[in-house]
Amino acid sequence: QVQLVESGGGLVQAGGSLRLSCAASGGTFSNYAMGWFRQAPGKEREFVAAIRRSGGTLFADSVKGRFTISRDNAKNTVYLQMNMMKLEDTAVYYCAANLMAITRKPDEYDDWGQGTQVTVSS
Repeated sequence: QVQLVESGGGLVQAGGSLRLSCAASGGTFSNYAMGWFRQAPGKEREFVAAIRRSGGTLFADSVKGRFTISRDNAKNTVYLQMNMMKLEDTAVYYCAANLMAITRKPDEYDDWGQGTQVTVSS
């Protein structure tokens, strides 16, 4: 089991950028595939991006070309760089860890952070 803590959320104007961080502890970080999900009010949690143990990445179509995901195994941290942000990116963002394989399915992730709020204003 790994403990995850997100940070970096906040208020940003449409078109702006924000970088989220997720610090992991209590496990061997390099063994985990890591994912970012988000949940807007009244909506289901949705996949945003994921990164394999090897560094390969996967993105939701809605963020492809605007968001990047990266990891620093030496710092036990995964990042989500969000550029050209839109109003519809407003949500609570969660990071999650998966010992098995990269996936878009939230049910297949083992451990979750508490989330960080991201609000995009016009």
